[in-house]
Amino acid sequence: MSVNAGTRFGPYEIVSSAGAGGMGEVYRARDTRLDRTVAIKILPDHLADRADLRERFDREARTIAGLNHPHICTLYDVGHQNGTDYLVMEYLEGETLAQHLAKGPLPLDQTLQYAIEISDALDKAHRKGITHRDLKPGNIMLTKAGAKLLDFGLAKLRQDVAPVTSLSQLPTVNDAVTAQGTILGTLQYMAPEQVEAKEVDARTDIFAFGAVVYEMATGKKAFEGKTSASVMAAILKDEPPAMSSLTPMTPLTLDRVIKTCLAKEPDER
Repeated sequence: MSVNAGTRFGPYEIVSSAGAGGMGEVYRARDTRLDRTVAIKILPDHLADRADLRERFDREARTIAGLNHPHICTLYDVGHQNGTDYLVMEYLEGETLAQHLAKGPLPLDQTLQYAIEISDALDKAHRKGITHRDLKPGNIMLTKAGAKLLDFGLAKLRQDVAPVTSLSQLPTVNDAVTAQGTILGTLQYMAPEQVEAKEVDARTDIFAFGAVVYEMATGKKAFEGKTSASVMAAILKDEPPAMSSLTPMTPLTLDRVIKTCLAKEPDER
């Protein structure tokens, strides 16, 4: 759905569009009570069709709102108006890590800085029993204050409403990388247990974290293939080349840490 400037969601007045993604459209808005700029994420209509999902989402959103951390995008509020579910979040200025990586790998000092910030944010969430489930460069915003993790808790909601797709129906790499929000955008950061549709937990985030840091340091994805099926096979069976073989200045200690994160078995991460 498209929302015009001036539309109100409770006390929040839409100012302009700020982008879109797999979980809905994002708008810049003004909180008329506190006179501050916020981001409003409008969730897709099909998420409002199931009362059980909406109820659980509200419950999980309130848990996520308690994640006070400098590198997690703050969730201020949730709402439901005229059949539309929406989130009210901290408004961030900057670019996503995915946009930054389109220009090439990051310098080592930036890679280490963002890796430390992201891992600290994940640790905070995991200690509260919250798993991201969809950690990837597109869900990491780079701001003047450092990296910020986005969309905690939304991945499970997406998973519960997504139709089952056979391997033959999955897109090829060329199709997938040209369309925002297609399965491959997430697939290349999925842990083996996600690929096999098994239970996920904090160790799943650790795998994705390893894949993200690998890409920051080398400019290459840890797992690649010409089709979604071949990417899945690589995740399940292949070991990516050592980062130091692609970027010689990579510290061997970092290489070992990321190799541990990318272990196939969750218990080994």
